[in-house]
Amino acid sequence: MNPNSLLGRYLMKQILLAFLGVMVTSLGIVFIFEMIELLRRAASTPQISFWFLIQMAVTKLPETIDIIFPFVMMIAAMIVFWRVSKSNEFVIIRSSGVSIWGFLVPVLTATFLIGLVNITVINPVSSRMYEIYETLNFRFKIQDMNAILFSEKGLWTRESLKNGNIMVIQSRFVSQEQNNLLLRTVSVIELDKKSRIIKSTEAFAATLNDQHELSLKDAKIYIPGQAATKISSITYHTELTPNRIKETFVTPEAISFWNLPGTIKFYERSGFSVTKHHMHYLSLIALPFLLMAMVLISAVFALRPNQRRGGILYLIVGGIITGFAVYFMSQVIYAFGLNGYLPELMAVWTPIIITACLSITILLQLEDG
Repeated sequence: MNPNSLLGRYLMKQILLAFLGVMVTSLGIVFIFEMIELLRRAASTPQISFWFLIQMAVTKLPETIDIIFPFVMMIAAMIVFWRVSKSNEFVIIRSSGVSIWGFLVPVLTATFLIGLVNITVINPVSSRMYEIYETLNFRFKIQDMNAILFSEKGLWTRESLKNGNIMVIQSRFVSQEQNNLLLRTVSVIELDKKSRIIKSTEAFAATLNDQHELSLKDAKIYIPGQAATKISSITYHTELTPNRIKETFVTPEAISFWNLPGTIKFYERSGFSVTKHHMHYLSLIALPFLLMAMVLISAVFALRPNQRRGGILYLIVGGIITGFAVYFMSQVIYAFGLNGYLPELMAVWTPIIITACLSITILLQLEDG
């Protein structure tokens, strides 16, 4: 069936409305429980305003969306399939010569588009909200409404230079000062290709701006075999920026889909492990196909030409249990990929491929029988 046909647009509209309804309902329930928990935590801190708690609850919702998104899609598809089966619309569509695959094409197309919008539009917004929540939660813990969240563990990074040498940057403390970052107790060490120290620069304070400039004040320069020299200021050009340092202190889920490739390349050049970030990036790319696989599971359990046989409740419960089983299996395989027991592509795509193949096989049997 052509998704642009009248019937195709009708099915796409039904799955979209069902998805939005289930998503809004789920987020509303999560928001209520989160507000209750925040109110309990804030009972002993009267300086925390109610509006501040609302901000925390709202900005934490993206974390919930990432977890429940596949289940919301599956439940929405079950609702649509149950409706068209109960109203005999599915029987009428089939009697007009449309196969079950022609019926599923508009639904799967809408599902793919929903997944695409999620990773390209919703994910960047969710990442930003997640970052805001981390800052609000930090302020809530220390009861300082003006605090900026960075790491008290310091900073350690390295990057390759154009001449083949390596520059190592160390700092014991990082904080924000207007649009720049302020680093305390800073060391910049330049190594040659054999990891031998060429030059080391140390300073009590340094600033990093968006122009990739690291400026050290009242620095000392140490060169092997020479006496230490003092200099009022020195500037290094680096691939670091304030936003890039922020990303080093958060999980991959807090980095936008569009910024992940640049972050991964930066980590690779710096010699850090990018397995976690790379797998998260692959999982975002695979999300539309995961949603389609969940819709196929819904079709197996909820799409029936005749509801009079009964047992539809058991079928829906069985579908939900199967969906949770698929999610659990995918998380286990994902963990194997993170620990290096499976290739990254296999860890991300195996659950989707297996689920889709099994669902298609069952649907083929139902279509023939």
